[in-house]
Parts: sequence; C-alpha cells; structure tokens
Amino acid sequence: MLDNTSQTNQVDEAFLQAFTHIFAQEAKTLSVSPGRVNVIGEHTDYNDGFVLPAALQFTTQILCSPRADNIINACSVQYPGDNESFSIDGDIKPGEFAWGNYLRGVVVELKKAGHTLCGMDVLITSNVPQGSGLSSSAALEVAFGGLLNHCCNLGLNEQQIALIGQAAENNFIDCQCGIMDQLISAKAQNNHAILIDCKDLSTRAVHIPENLALMVINSNYPRKLADSEYNQRREACELAASTMGVNKLREANMDMLLDVKSKLDDTTFRRAKHIISENERVLAAADALANNKLNELYSIMAEAHLSLKDDFEITVPATNGLVDICNTALDGRGVARQTGGGFGGAIVCLCDLNDVDTVVKAVNDQYEAKFSLKADIYVCEASQGLRVLDL
Repeated sequence: MLDNTSQTNQVDEAFLQAFTHIFAQEAKTLSVSPGRVNVIGEHTDYNDGFVLPAALQFTTQILCSPRADNIINACSVQYPGDNESFSIDGDIKPGEFAWGNYLRGVVVELKKAGHTLCGMDVLITSNVPQGSGLSSSAALEVAFGGLLNHCCNLGLNEQQIALIGQAAENNFIDCQCGIMDQLISAKAQNNHAILIDCKDLSTRAVHIPENLALMVINSNYPRKLADSEYNQRREACELAASTMGVNKLREANMDMLLDVKSKLDDTTFRRAKHIISENERVLAAADALANNKLNELYSIMAEAHLSLKDDFEITVPATNGLVDICNTALDGRGVARQTGGGFGGAIVCLCDLNDVDTVVKAVNDQYEAKFSLKADIYVCEASQGLRVLDL
C-alpha cells in the first residue's frame, strides 16, 4: 500500500472544500483508485486464464474523516442530493442509491472476513467515464476498500483488497465479474500493463514504450443484451470444460478441444476455441510488448479481434466499424480491437503517438456518418493503482 504524503498537492482544492462544506470538518485521508482498459484477454478471467490490462489516468477519489460511532455517511460529487447512510453493525441490506450499494457490499464482505470496521464520513468523486467499459465500479470498490483498510488498520494487501471488491460485486451487486478489474485497479504501475494469471492471481508488470499511445474509443452503442449474452458465454465455457473433464478452460488446450469436437455443438466449440487461443495470445502479446516488438503485438491483437467477432461473437456492427476505421487509417502502424465484455462498449487502439491525430480524424469523419452514433475518444496513460494518503 502506498502512503505518500508528498502527493497531497494532487488533491483538488474544490474537492477538499466540498468535503468541509458537507461535513463541517476537514478531510483526514484520501484514497485514489483508477479505472482500466484491457489490452488483450477477453472473457478469459472467469475461465482462470490470462489478461493484460492497464490502469488509466481516470480515477475515483474518496475523502474521509473518522466518526466516533459506527455510521458511514457518504455523498458523491456526481450525485448531489444522494445522502447515503448506514450502520456497519447488524444486517446490511441494499440501499436506495446504486453507487452506495458498492460501499455497502464492500463493508459486508469485510465483515464476513472477520474485520472490525469504523465509522466515517465519506465524499466521493470520479472522472472514470461511466458506460465506457473502463470499470468505474471496480475503481470505487477498490478505493473504498483501501480507505477502510487504512483507516481501520485492517492490514490487507492490494490483492486482498481486490478480492474483497470482487466479492462485493459478485455477492451484493450480483454481477458475476472476474478478478481482473479490481486487481489491476489495486496493483497497477505507472507506464506498465499488468499480466495477470487469474488462476493464482500472480502478476507481472510489462513496460509500455513511451512512444506507444493507448487509446480507448467508446462506441456509445447501447448494450441492451450484455448481461444475458454474458451469462450464455459463461455457460458455454463451463459446458466445454466439463466435456473435456477439466474445471476451467485454462486447463485445456486445442488438442483436447479437437478431441471432443464431435460431442459439442458448433457454438460451444467456437466459444471454447476463443478462450483457449486467447490465453495463448495474451502470453504472446505480453512478451511482444515487453520486447518492444510492436508489429508482432499488432498482429496478435488483430487475431484477438477476429476471434471475438467470429468465435465468441461479442462484437456488434458499431464496434467492428470502429475497428475497421482505425485499422484502415493506421495502415499497419497500429491496431484496434474490441475490448471489455462486448455487445457494444469500447475498442482499444494502440499506435504511435504521432498517429493519434490520424485516428481521431478518421473516427470523427466516418463513424457518426456510418452508424448515427458519436464516439467518445480518450487518449490514455498507463497509471498507478490504489494509493491511500493521510492529509
């Protein structure tokens, strides 16, 4: 955990003043946790596979001051008028505000783990774009978990905080996400992607070259069927794994899959084919990035998009169109692919910094005209994970 008082000057003065205005006292502690983009490795996390995300400069920040009782009072700059309040004692039920339920869920999971918590006044702000697939929920869970860990002297490490956040989302929010979002938010390093083994949660930092731009382009395509389609993909993966006699597709290889092809319907076969091949691509991509073999990385990411499009079938015309627009504009000098859960959402684009303007112009000139949607374009920096500091 990073406690670095030298970073105090990064705290927005208006944010500090807002806390004082709301709670009639000064904030004592700040917790900061970032959103993320996944460079490669889609739907592999819940199959115990590999992923290669990077944290972004967009963060959720939480100010707090301790209370003498066991009440947590929370407000959000983004939701003025929503005054969340609950006791850490007794049975905690879902509350009125969606964002507040993430806080409640974290408290519930920490209590389940046997931790003694403390009351506090909390103010939240975030510039993680919501609805762009940049994991604003994980940033909130990790920032709040890190805050409670620090202020209540729980002694948790970053991995444990990430697991608490995932459990809150799985059990209290009822979103069956893997560990990737919370773990990258907790453990990220500046200027690095993080290779995560979702089976044993081991991590390896992979340096991102200074001249490589990391762009996230949100299609703004409405993700109406995402939840039901996501569950169908999980069920197909589980069916393929059980047919091969393994617990998770991480334990399978392509020869094993081909051996049982006649026992699987075509859709289930292709779902498993994506996961098994994607795990191989993630490891190859991490090595290519680490060794600055960018053309090799671009080729691997292009294969990953085709696998998502043809085998896992989570792309839509709008995201495929964005990928085509970017790849045509870059003409081999970079690559774009679907990122995140799919059925809309965002694409990630890697290219030389000098080509950023080329991509932006191509998207602005072509995307809305073709799809009647306006894309949001973010030029990102690979940034640091969770940090908590006393003010």
